[in-house]
Amino acid sequence: MSVPRGISGGCQCGAVRYRVDVELDNPHLCHCRMCQKAAGNYFMPLAGAPRAAVVVTRGEAGWFRSSDVVRRGFCRDCGTPLFFDPLDSGAMLVVLGSLDDPSRYKPVSEDSVESRVRFVAAWSGLRQKVTEDDFSPDQLAAIVA
Repeated sequence: MSVPRGISGGCQCGAVRYRVDVELDNPHLCHCRMCQKAAGNYFMPLAGAPRAAVVVTRGEAGWFRSSDVVRRGFCRDCGTPLFFDPLDSGAMLVVLGSLDDPSRYKPVSEDSVESRVRFVAAWSGLRQKVTEDDFSPDQLAAIVA
C-alpha cells in the first residue's frame, strides 16, 4: 500500500503541524450545535482516519473535552480547531479547513442537518443525514456536554 502524499495541515500560527499517513475517509459537514460552537461557524468540515495515522509533527495540540465521549484538539496559541477525537473509537477526525490543501476532500454528506442554521441552504448533491442516522437513542442519551 502506498502512503498518500501531501496530507498535512496545521494551525494558523504554525505552532502545531500534523500529517495523515492514509487517505482521509468520509469527508462531511457537521451541523451539530457542538461543532458549530467549536468551529465558531455554522458547520464544521471533518474527515476521519485511524488514530495512529494522524501524527503531530510540530508542537502539541491542546485538548478540550466537549462531551463525555469526545475531545477536540486545537492550537493553544491561536485557537485553530484541528481534531475531533471520539474516545470510544479507533478513529480520529481532522478539521478539513486546517489541511494545507482543504480542497483535496469534497464533502459527501451533511450530518446533523436538523441543527443546520435555517438560512444556510443544503449543499447540492450531498447526502443529508440527521443525527439519528449515525447514533442509536441509547448512544444519544449517553452524550453529555
